[in-house]
Amino acid sequence: MSNLTSIDDVEAMLAGQEYVCGRSLATVVFLGLKLGRPLFLEGEAGVGKTEIAKALAAGLGRRLIRLQCYEGLDASSAVYEWNFAEQMIAIRAAEASGGVDRARLTDELFTEDFLIERPLLQAMRPQEGGAPVLLIDELDRTDAPFEAFLLEALSDFQVTIPELGTIKAPEPPIVVLTSNRTREVHDALKRRCLYHWVDYPGFDREIEILQARAPEAAEALSREVVAFVQKLRTEDLFKKPGVAETIDWAKCLLALDVISLSPEVIADTLGAILKYQDDIQKLQGSEAKRLLDEAKAGLEPA
Repeated sequence: MSNLTSIDDVEAMLAGQEYVCGRSLATVVFLGLKLGRPLFLEGEAGVGKTEIAKALAAGLGRRLIRLQCYEGLDASSAVYEWNFAEQMIAIRAAEASGGVDRARLTDELFTEDFLIERPLLQAMRPQEGGAPVLLIDELDRTDAPFEAFLLEALSDFQVTIPELGTIKAPEPPIVVLTSNRTREVHDALKRRCLYHWVDYPGFDREIEILQARAPEAAEALSREVVAFVQKLRTEDLFKKPGVAETIDWAKCLLALDVISLSPEVIADTLGAILKYQDDIQKLQGSEAKRLLDEAKAGLEPA
């Protein structure tokens, strides 16, 4: 990270990984790297929270370790578990050989040879190229007990395995936590982090992102796609399309050799940008044409 001496360096590094971000996000990333603080990124799904961790890992040449959160996730699933199948094989092999020393066998069974490392433990291990990027994705899907455990783990960058003792990271990982804000994450955890709300990009930035991720798209089509998606986000939808959907839709249109949007093309490809039938139903008939007309009108020079 020594070569990242300024916010501009961070912006350039992320841009080199096709991640286009604003100055405020680049500033938070720079400070997180410089101060060794975890980043806590909140925002709607599909705005690029997960992608920034991937871009950081690629840009810094570090390993990316991802902990995908889900309801019911507990500390043991996030840190480690014992390979019971291999332990049973070892027990049967010892019994078959005769003269089993049970105390010694027990000690041998709970060694690192039988340990399955999960993401948090992996992130505490030394890595080639330096400390890894630890992505704790969609933290809002977990519950309060896991948050409390995570608070302790991220405070000291260490985890405890009863049979082996405490394992401390020789160099703290670069931590990125994300949340889609389906529930509030506890303030105690947020206080340990540098916080940033990742919002939908403005028109010009979304054009930049689309050009970076789908450079084969013609400028005229890209402008129509972004204008339509941004207009779509002003509608009363169950799930507004994120930047990820903008990119997916543009790639679908390119695969169909579309050079300009039409109500018919929109109707045929709505599944690329809207993921709920109720939302798709709202865009049937004249609604798609109305939004397209408004989007194109906004593109006309004054």
